[in-house]
Amino acid sequence: MGKIEINEDRCKGCGLCTVACPLKLIQVCDKLNIYGYSTVEINDESRCTGCALCAGICPDVAITVFK
Repeated sequence: MGKIEINEDRCKGCGLCTVACPLKLIQVCDKLNIYGYSTVEINDESRCTGCALCAGICPDVAITVFK
């Protein structure tokens, strides 16, 4: 099982991580960060496998995955 930590202040809501997640656990949400960008959230962390595809594709290095 994995754990995802999203740095909301770095996230620009590009959505690349939502496409990369094979289980579709990440989604863009309505919450805005301090810069006015929509951020992403994980909708069911208990199902995360820790594959780190989301972190690997994030251009803003906003996602950290713990296994």
